[in-house]
Amino acid sequence: MIDFMLDPKSGIPFYRQIIDQIRFGVATGTLKIGEQLPTVRALAVLLKVNLNTVSKAYRELEIQNLLETQQGTGTFIGNLEIQIPEEEREKKLTSICTEFFNIASSYGFSTEEIIQELKTKKEVINEN
Repeated sequence: MIDFMLDPKSGIPFYRQIIDQIRFGVATGTLKIGEQLPTVRALAVLLKVNLNTVSKAYRELEIQNLLETQQGTGTFIGNLEIQIPEEEREKKLTSICTEFFNIASSYGFSTEEIIQELKTKKEVINEN
């Protein structure tokens, strides 16, 4: 399961952020075929958004055959495999890095400190 997070400052509608996170989750293998997603109500409560926001995201993903909803059972990741285009991956990484850098810089961290911390995190991750 993925940890859904919404960024109200991004300018991207919440339903689109939900769609993108599910698509990236499937593409990276974080979400597996057949895995159950939270109900519309549960995800709306978790993210503190309107039910219609989550419903719209799920509905769009169902149209794309990425999700399957089984009445009374829940919503599941469908059998469709996703490949995220390289250009889209690069844009997402640029967006994430820009946001991260802006936040870190606002706390007074230098570029060198940020790079060193990222290298340290990479080493820790590689050890596990």
